[in-house]
Amino acid sequence: MEPIEIGLWVSAGLLVMVLAGMRVAFAAGLAGLVGLVLIFWAKRDFGGEHLGWALTVGIKTAGQVPHSKVSAQVLSLIPVFILIGYMAYYAKLTTALFEAAKRWIAWVPGGLAVSTVFATAGFAAVSGASVATAAVFARIAIPEMLKIGYNKQFAAGVVAAGGTLASLIPPSAILVIYAIIVEQDVGKLLLAGFLPGAFSAIVYATLIIGIAIIFKSVGPPVRGFTWGQRFASLPPALPIVAVVVIIIFFVYNPFGDAWGTPTEGGAIGAFIVFLMALYRGMRWGELRSALLDTAKLTVMIFTIIWGVLIYVRFLGFAELPAAFADWITSLTLSPLLILICILLAYAVLGMFMDAIGMLLLTLPVVYPAVMALNGGETVAAADSAFGMSGTMCAIWFGILVVKMAEFCLITPPIGLNCFVVAGVRDDLSVQDVFRGVMPFFIADAVTIALLVAFPGIVLYLPSLAG
Repeated sequence: MEPIEIGLWVSAGLLVMVLAGMRVAFAAGLAGLVGLVLIFWAKRDFGGEHLGWALTVGIKTAGQVPHSKVSAQVLSLIPVFILIGYMAYYAKLTTALFEAAKRWIAWVPGGLAVSTVFATAGFAAVSGASVATAAVFARIAIPEMLKIGYNKQFAAGVVAAGGTLASLIPPSAILVIYAIIVEQDVGKLLLAGFLPGAFSAIVYATLIIGIAIIFKSVGPPVRGFTWGQRFASLPPALPIVAVVVIIIFFVYNPFGDAWGTPTEGGAIGAFIVFLMALYRGMRWGELRSALLDTAKLTVMIFTIIWGVLIYVRFLGFAELPAAFADWITSLTLSPLLILICILLAYAVLGMFMDAIGMLLLTLPVVYPAVMALNGGETVAAADSAFGMSGTMCAIWFGILVVKMAEFCLITPPIGLNCFVVAGVRDDLSVQDVFRGVMPFFIADAVTIALLVAFPGIVLYLPSLAG
């Protein structure tokens, strides 16, 4: 049996395990280990006397992966970004942010829902976790919307969809994972997420206003705030602005050299939020909860990374990524149409897998194929299929893929944000939340189409960084 045949059979087995309900981390780790053993055993023609040798080499090869890959310094960004989000919640910065958005925006049709979207976008700028964002605003925003007569399904859908913005708007754990898998610059990818994230929030807000205008009972506006009350709401939300500015200047300083690495910027941002939390009266119990929640989510993410990277190592031995790239480039369809088909495949796959696992499993195969479609890693913009250099194509595709991961956070039956919102609110079922997010499928489809049609939305800020 050839290595590529082993790759296909083991990958099919992995898919079966995932669809059967096994956790992605364990399914990928098991598939990778079995695949490595089979690859090495095949080199000795599957002789019975060589099975022990193949097991030993396969286990050693798999055992080297977790430490060699996860010890990368850039991965320290993930717990730092998650910690910022949890401490911002316990410092009540989320409440301050929502109150400021409400006082300034709630007068428009569907204003409280629009305020929620922009507040989640603001919180996403200090939190790298979509799940945490959805959980926080399910507690803060939904009661406010229900109080003035919002449909509870629509209110839940707004929070679940708004929470997905944390996947794009830096600091983003998923963007960091993408950068590590495809070996691209983390700073440029984080920069690239700002404009598409803000653009997504604007599209969501436009959709909400349109729905509120057509169906006047869906989202009544909130009026009565004076200019004094509006300006008074800004200072409590300023720490979030400070953290965003610090992270931007550590990633890219428009006035000179960057102040440091994204990891250093994230650490300083976490320290500022910690000081603000202490100033606002955070107790030891709340700090302990923030640290424990951060640890739990970090361990979950790192466990997925460990398991999937063992599978990725196996794919390298099986030569499956190169074979898939050759097959993709041999197709007679236009590169843009193939790219659209790949994005649609992500939409379907996301119905059955969580976002991080989906990206980790597919990128080792799909990324080389997309780069080959464009002309290769080192292609110049003038010679490329998509009109951009290899580096810029990697960034553009990364944002598209992460946006698809956002989309998958609200699609049934696995949409994690929907389960989180339903879990936080006793008065909501998962079915209620899924019904509420349905209009946002249209908004996400429009956003993805525009990001494909106008790559400049993604590439403008990274191009400034050189």
